[in-house]
Amino acid sequence: FVFKLTAAKQQDHFFQAAYLEERDAWVRDIKKAIQCLDGGQRFARKSTRKSIRLPETINLSALYLSMKDPEKGIKELKLEKDKKVYNHCFTGTCVIDWLVSSNSIRNRKEGLMLASALLSEGYLQPAGDTSKAAAEGLSDNPFLDLTDAYYYFPDSGFFCEGNSSDDDVVLKEEFRGTVVKQGCLLKQ
Repeated sequence: FVFKLTAAKQQDHFFQAAYLEERDAWVRDIKKAIQCLDGGQRFARKSTRKSIRLPETINLSALYLSMKDPEKGIKELKLEKDKKVYNHCFTGTCVIDWLVSSNSIRNRKEGLMLASALLSEGYLQPAGDTSKAAAEGLSDNPFLDLTDAYYYFPDSGFFCEGNSSDDDVVLKEEFRGTVVKQGCLLKQ
């Protein structure tokens, strides 16, 4: 999952992602930055808290830990869609339902705002075409309150198995490890 970026001064920079989706997200963001700069616009990545206007009292990290609680948190499931099996994931509707039941929000609209912030900050990851398309900006909201939009926790052990239409080859992507600090993954 390494990619190379060559700067104008012929300097090569190598980047290594922990998994395929992370690499693709980096490439996408770098391409957006290049397009902005080539078009004469200033490129600045705003913080999620400012762009979504989250209240200062909301602690996304603490909320994430509550969501991951084995007893009271969101239950990770094995879901199937389009001949693919998604392990250790959950639906967008489950996230919003959990936020409502835990009294973290007053209504589903607030839940979408909060879940979008969790997604933007990397506490949730999209799994499957529907949620990935929304996260890439192809929808009004980056997070979807739908039963067919799948998400997972970055350190959950998520993997997807899919059957190819040509043969019964099982594709499996596995992400496991321990979070050492924000942005770093220690492989098991």
